[in-house]
Amino acid sequence: MFSSLRVRNYRLFFLGQVVSNIGTWMQRIAQDWLVLSLTGSATAVGVTTALQFLPMLLFGLYGGVLVDRLPKRRALLFTQSAMGATGVALAVLTLSGHVQVWHVYLAAFAVGLATVVDNPARQSFVSEMVGPDQLQNAVSLNSANFQSARLVGPAVAGVMITGVGTGWAFLFNGLSFIAPLVGLVLMRSRELYVVERAPRGKGQLREGLRYVAGRPELIWTLVLVGFVSTFGFNFPVYLSAFADDVFHAGAGSYSLFNTLMAVGSLAGALLAARRGTARLRVLVVGAVAFGALEMVAAIAPSLWLFALLMAPIGMFGMTVNVTANSSVQMSTDPAMRGRVMALYMMIFMGGAPVGAPIAGWITDAYGVRAGLAAGGAIAALAAVTVGLVLAKVGNLRLSVGWNRGHPHVRFVPREVQEQLAAAA
Repeated sequence: MFSSLRVRNYRLFFLGQVVSNIGTWMQRIAQDWLVLSLTGSATAVGVTTALQFLPMLLFGLYGGVLVDRLPKRRALLFTQSAMGATGVALAVLTLSGHVQVWHVYLAAFAVGLATVVDNPARQSFVSEMVGPDQLQNAVSLNSANFQSARLVGPAVAGVMITGVGTGWAFLFNGLSFIAPLVGLVLMRSRELYVVERAPRGKGQLREGLRYVAGRPELIWTLVLVGFVSTFGFNFPVYLSAFADDVFHAGAGSYSLFNTLMAVGSLAGALLAARRGTARLRVLVVGAVAFGALEMVAAIAPSLWLFALLMAPIGMFGMTVNVTANSSVQMSTDPAMRGRVMALYMMIFMGGAPVGAPIAGWITDAYGVRAGLAAGGAIAALAAVTVGLVLAKVGNLRLSVGWNRGHPHVRFVPREVQEQLAAAA
């Protein structure tokens, strides 16, 4: 489960991200609370979130082109320093009493700009640290790292905001970037896997898009990720509505739902690390299970049954995320990895701004149960469709039988299926 941590360079990277991810989650909570305190407007909080994700939607593909050209370690030193400096600047403004809402907007947009390069660089740098054999494990542990911080960061932020104020949470986040920077500096260059960088030239963005379009295993994985992230991952809309409108239980139950989902996501990431391989059938089955569980949760009659379903929903959602991420990286030529991962992150992160208004409209018009059920149904249907398309592209057929007293369902080459039919 933790085999990639035996690699010294990755171990330094992982430990740095542990500290930095906690700081990032603390800043997210503190940032929203500060904006709400300054304006009293939930819309202003939404604007802050939109500004942080907007650069990825606008410039994400260009960020991927830069990542393929630049040394990824050096690029990460720059982007992590920039994000740390942003946190410190916001802390100084807040602690000195001079902060205004436009300062927070500007900081959110600056972090978003750094993310345009930082996200694809971090994603593709993993393969340079651990190599192809440990890639799936390392990607899974990265997700486990992030989900662990999701459990710890908001709790620490809540205590800090209540005790000493939001400014100190911003300061902790800014200083937390020292850990990954030290890790990057201490890495041994000779132990990194050498990857040929793309030379500077015209048409590299179009070249990346043509590359993805010509690879069915990439394009259909991205299509599935797009549907699941757009229609299945709108939990901020659904969970708050279930807590208040359906079960009338308040903020405590909303926190419980999110915590159980984070626990399930952490378990899903660790199980993916233990599997060690990224297979498309795991991706398809995980997406079908994720959508089906959402439909079951939509009709859950009691708060406790709904809450218990959050853990497996989080687990299968993380299975989809980790498997798609690692399978895309492993199927991509190293010289194209930055551009492909930038496209992947654009689709994955860009689903929320598109899907959230749709989910909100369905919830307002037909109720939150209908909204969650619709999101799950679309995710499951997309998974089944993509699975059938990939089976057709790979010249596979469905084989159903029994193995040692247990049902056995798998895709096999058509020639094998025909031989089995002839032998029968």
